[in-house]
Amino acid sequence: MKGRTIVLDHIEGREAAALMVDGKLDDFLIAGDAPPPGTIYRARADRQVKGQGGMFLTTPDGPAFLRQVKGLAPGALLLVQVTGFAEPGKAVPVTDRVLFKSRYAIVTPEAPGLNISRGIKDEDERDRLLEIAHEVMGDSAYGLILRSCCVGADADDIAEDIGAMLTQAEQVLNDPGTEPETLAEGDGPHILAWRDWTDPADVVTEAGGFEHHGVLDALDIARGIAEPLPGGGHLYIEPTRALIAVDVNTGADTSLAAGTKANFACAKTLPRALRVRGLGGQITIDMAPMPKKDRRGLEQALRAAFKADGIETTLAGWTPLGHFELQRKRGRIPLSEVLE
Repeated sequence: MKGRTIVLDHIEGREAAALMVDGKLDDFLIAGDAPPPGTIYRARADRQVKGQGGMFLTTPDGPAFLRQVKGLAPGALLLVQVTGFAEPGKAVPVTDRVLFKSRYAIVTPEAPGLNISRGIKDEDERDRLLEIAHEVMGDSAYGLILRSCCVGADADDIAEDIGAMLTQAEQVLNDPGTEPETLAEGDGPHILAWRDWTDPADVVTEAGGFEHHGVLDALDIARGIAEPLPGGGHLYIEPTRALIAVDVNTGADTSLAAGTKANFACAKTLPRALRVRGLGGQITIDMAPMPKKDRRGLEQALRAAFKADGIETTLAGWTPLGHFELQRKRGRIPLSEVLE
């Protein structure tokens, strides 16, 4: 099946969204039990951890951790926003730079000014979008970023989106409460799919869509450790308590170039495999044997693949033992934590 299809459904009682590209599961979002990224709290500063350069906070959903804190006294109240999912037993990661993000618009209270995505090159289109932004934002002191999917979008839809985010920002930032409180819920999978999967796609909302469009079969693979590589071979992806171990296996290919081919296939496949499985943190790849002269080309292939992925990933480089290491933001819920 060619093309892009967004399937909105439920699995095991949880809201979920799947992005199928040419019949293959390209992305998957599922609701978890932890507060989702984007949730905004009024939190209370609890105790500073100088060795970690941060402070633990009290929120209605339990402890949170804010990095790089200066001048924040225990007992002080502040607004924070969830940035990702915590490892089991650890505090939820938060930031004090709160954003209000939707499909077309991001309102940035601490960064004033009207900005257009650099991905929009056409000057006439940029002028059109700036006119819309000026009309809705008026004399607001908040900043605004118009996202790249605004290109060609209906002016009323963009204006409505800006207005909704501006109203939410004003409500949250001017809330008069004096105790820790949840001020805004993070978006669920169906809203996230509408917000972030903006390329043209067919949208399926009927119950049973996951079964009819092959999502359940794809999830059976994603819930295991083996991920097939194009051209043969497999990746074996095994989360441990400390890190995620990835082993590149050449399969039945015994040619001299088998290792190089499998490693380049890994570079192409790994971002999607991690994204669908909801995996982040420290990742160590045990590459298949290949000449050292091919390492630079492989690094370039990995960099290009993860840049297109959209989830913040740092390529740390090669270890003395010949492994390749990554650090990836924990922006998704691991499937193993929510699906039996």
